[in-house]
Amino acid sequence: MNKPTYNEMLEAGVHYGHLKRKWNPKMLPYIFMERKGIHIIDLNRTAECLDRAAFAMKQMAKSGKKILFVATKKQAKDAFVTERWLGGMMTNFATIRKSVKKMNSIDKMLTDPAISITKKERLTLSREKDKLEKVLGGIANLNRLPSAVFMVDIHHEHIALAEAKRLGMKTIAMVDTNSDPNKVDFAIPANDDASKSVKLITDYVISAIKEGLEERRVAKLDSKEDNN
Repeated sequence: MNKPTYNEMLEAGVHYGHLKRKWNPKMLPYIFMERKGIHIIDLNRTAECLDRAAFAMKQMAKSGKKILFVATKKQAKDAFVTERWLGGMMTNFATIRKSVKKMNSIDKMLTDPAISITKKERLTLSREKDKLEKVLGGIANLNRLPSAVFMVDIHHEHIALAEAKRLGMKTIAMVDTNSDPNKVDFAIPANDDASKSVKLITDYVISAIKEGLEERRVAKLDSKEDNN
């Protein structure tokens, strides 16, 4: 788990905030200076907050808790819940799971050679599957509600944030200078508009999760050996 260096964060533009006129005053503790009307984020604070968030996520993964990643803006959606946040995705999870089952059922009909369907039916099913995958692809393997949610841009993902808080989930997020860091449990002050910045931060927390999962796997193996 290699933590991003100061230079790597600089190169990725992690320190670039929004225009001063768009700032949220609650971000003041995380702002280093203003340059040409733009707020510059204090990367020392970013590093501290990133450490805390990564450690918390690692411990969650180690204890078997699930973490949902939400990032629907174009700079970040390649690896996470894509296209848009479907309202009620967590607060109405049972209904969402039914839609996921429907999507999986359609996929089986399209790929199973034993199931006979016409060309017209195949086209209709393919279109329906594509539509469902746009909003459900990122949670297709989520069989239970997550314990925590990681978000890129809480200003943009305000619906997901509200649902997570209503359900008492832990919230971790990249928070830019236009947002309120007090709205989440673990705020990581960082540029959430540049794809390089988003990738650098998310890659690191994902590596922390993987480390936690590996420690969980090893602990289970050790436990089995002790019982034999």
